Formats: sequence, structure tokens, C-alpha cells
Amino acid sequence: MTEPLHPLPPDSGARVVLVTGPSGAGRSTAINTLEDMGFEAIDNLPLSLLPRLLDGGPPVRPLALGLDARNRDFSTLGLIEVIESIGTTPGLRADVLFLDASAEVLQRRYSETRRRHPLAPAETPEEGIARETDLLAPIRARADILIDTSEMSPHDLRAELALWFGGTEGGKLAVSIQSFSYKRGLPRGVDMVFDVRFLQNPYWEPDLRPLNGTDPRVAAYVEQDWRYGEVFQRTRDLLLTLLPAYSDEGKTHLAIAFGCTGGQHRSVAVAKHMAKALAEAGWQVSTRHREMERRAAIGAGGHRV
Repeated sequence: MTEPLHPLPPDSGARVVLVTGPSGAGRSTAINTLEDMGFEAIDNLPLSLLPRLLDGGPPVRPLALGLDARNRDFSTLGLIEVIESIGTTPGLRADVLFLDASAEVLQRRYSETRRRHPLAPAETPEEGIARETDLLAPIRARADILIDTSEMSPHDLRAELALWFGGTEGGKLAVSIQSFSYKRGLPRGVDMVFDVRFLQNPYWEPDLRPLNGTDPRVAAYVEQDWRYGEVFQRTRDLLLTLLPAYSDEGKTHLAIAFGCTGGQHRSVAVAKHMAKALAEAGWQVSTRHREMERRAAIGAGGHRV
């Protein structure tokens, strides 16, 4: 179990995390994980009760509130009003955590469990998923933290939440560095994307092909590219200029992604190097390698969220 969060300093505001997203995307797993981290967790909270819950003054512990589109008083406009209200309430600081997944993955999860979709009890799950996606689209656009669980197991999701919420102190900006493959599309929920496909590719070296960018031999090969040093330095300097500005604006999480063709060599090596550089500069950094995690899960027969 993760160590409980320390209470936030008075000037940063008590933390309230509003957890929502389409049915089947992992909201219940997220609520349970945050509770293990020391949050006071309340799931399926009707919107009409939320103002009354917070009227008694700032909570002693951080709050994680699960908001479900299935609740009878749920409305997109009502939730947006709640988000804005908390954001302007002295002593409170709200984050909207949106758990998402692709329509295909949500359909598969419903077929595996043989459950009816709550927004289409007499229709196909596809219709319910489409209806819920439209309903939640404005909330998704307002999310502070967007996690796509399409390729995640419950363990993966718990680990990702621990990175976002398990170590943030005093509202300090947490930085997530990710690697990915352009073949499988851009990762959802990232703030900045850098394309490193211009670097020489270890894939064409037989001895390096089965390895990945965490291997020193692959990293050394990537860094031998004559363009690497200057591009890396300029990118690092850009990020070190931007991170304090984002922090000053009150942003608590920033996700940065590096992509290459297969997501195994170049993007992994650059992401690892950049994470180390930012951490050495004093930033709180976590790393995630999407394609490597996916291959590991497939190899282990991992079950998705």
C-alpha cells in the first residue's frame, strides 16, 4: 500500500480530485487506489450532494470523489458548474481526473463481462458507449489529468496514479515523460509531443534490434547521431524554461511524450535521458514507456482494466 499523502500546506488549498470517465474505463479502480494513498474516497456521489459535502469547510484529508454519468441527477452542465465552484472556493484546490479508453476497448470489456451498458440497458453496448462519450466530451476537454487505460491492466493504472498522486508535495508540478510508437498513434492526454524519428535507428543494427532504449548500448548508438547533442540540449533548455511558467500558472501535472517509429529504441532512450536531466534540475519526474509496457503485458497474458 502506498504511504498516505501528507496534508497540503494551507496556502495551496485542500485537494479535491473529481474522478470521472466512461463506464468501463477504470474509475472504480482509480477511486480504490486513491483511497489506499490516503484520500478520503466517496464513489457514485450525486452532484446535488457535493456542495453540501464541502460546505463544512476544507477537508482534513484530500478528497477523491467518483462522479458517474449513471447517477440520476448527473448532467454535463451541472458538473462543469461544480468544477468552477470548487475552483473559486477559498481553501480548496480541484483536479479533474478523467479515465478514458477507446470505444473498441470499452466494447470488448462489456462483451467480456456480459454487462448491459447503463446508458443503453435495452440497446447494444455500442450505443451506450457512443451516448456516454458525447455526454462526457465537455468534461474530458476540461480534465486536468487524462489517463487512457486502453492498454493498461489494473496494476498499470494503479502504478500510473501513484506517479501522479503518490509523491506530489505542496502542489509542486509533477512531470510525466513518455515514449510511444507513431505506428500506434499519439498517446492521449499528453501536453507536448516531440518526434525523434530523425535520429539514426538502432533497429537496423542486428545486435541492437532485440534490445530497447533502456540498454546502454542502444542509448550510446542513438547519441552518436551528430544531431543528437544539440537537439537534446535545446529541447531540455526549452522544457526548463517552460516548466516554471506552467507551475506559476497553477498547473500541477505536465505530460511530455517522445515518439519514434516502433517506440522501442530512439524514443525510449531520449525519454529516459530527458527524465534524468529534468530530475537533476530538481523536478519531480516519472517515466512511462507505452510500447514496452504493452509488449510486457501481452507476453505475460496481462488482463486489461
